[in-house]
Amino acid sequence: MLKIKRKKLIHTIYNFFMLTLGSIIFAAGVACFLDPNSIAPGGISGVAIIITKFIDVIPTGTLIALINVPILIVGTYKFGFKFLASTMYAVLVSSVAVDTLGALVGPLTNDLLLASVGGAVLVGTGVGIVFRTGATTGGTDVIVKLLRLKWRHLPTGIIFGVVDGCVCLISGIVFRNLEVMIYAGIALMLQSMIVNKVLYGGDGARMIYIISSHSHEIAQRLLKEVDVGATFFHGNGAYSGKDFEILMVVMRAKLLPQARDVVKQVDDSAFMIVTNATAVFGEGFKRHDSEEI
Repeated sequence: MLKIKRKKLIHTIYNFFMLTLGSIIFAAGVACFLDPNSIAPGGISGVAIIITKFIDVIPTGTLIALINVPILIVGTYKFGFKFLASTMYAVLVSSVAVDTLGALVGPLTNDLLLASVGGAVLVGTGVGIVFRTGATTGGTDVIVKLLRLKWRHLPTGIIFGVVDGCVCLISGIVFRNLEVMIYAGIALMLQSMIVNKVLYGGDGARMIYIISSHSHEIAQRLLKEVDVGATFFHGNGAYSGKDFEILMVVMRAKLLPQARDVVKQVDDSAFMIVTNATAVFGEGFKRHDSEEI
């Protein structure tokens, strides 16, 4: 029991650290790249950037927090108090960090291309890290999380692209600057790719099927040397009519080269099929009760 509590405490501290880190990275992208160059690649941060260019009374970070209030109320109704607490913390940290970094650091570049790329990488990375903790940075993140309840098959980054694309289009119309809108679009696409990479990149797995007359030897070496599980299926050749066994193995993508070496060493004429496994649940992978992002 004590070990379980300790493990849970470590997990909570780790999530808290990652939530803080992700919020600050997100804020750095907004304060040091996007906001100073009037690039609004979607999100509530984009809306705040647009508004502050006309009403320069409230700092961008503070305005982000204010706009988030009604959105957080809806999010709390759907996802509960735990969601409210973690997201409010992320919104608070990111909002304060945006104003602080904007005042202390300021713009790191005035080149629109560098600003759009640098801002997108930081914002996308920050949002992805925060999402992995089960929270959001507020704003359209909450809207995306709500939409994911209905369209669970759509990747998070794609939904971000659609929702934030509307803000990007509005920014081009409001600023009446086609060049800025194009760079905002570049930032938006790159940001969506980064979010997907951060969210799902670490979950990448490979499923391989191996047909060999030495399948049992291959299985034993994979178990011992690569430390992965294996399952046998019964197969029957459609042409030859012969019975054989099919070995199925699921592993982390980084282990594939090692597994291929084992197969090659045992039977270089083995028939091997490799496919991507986009989501794997069970021992060594995701828990079945883990939150779907």
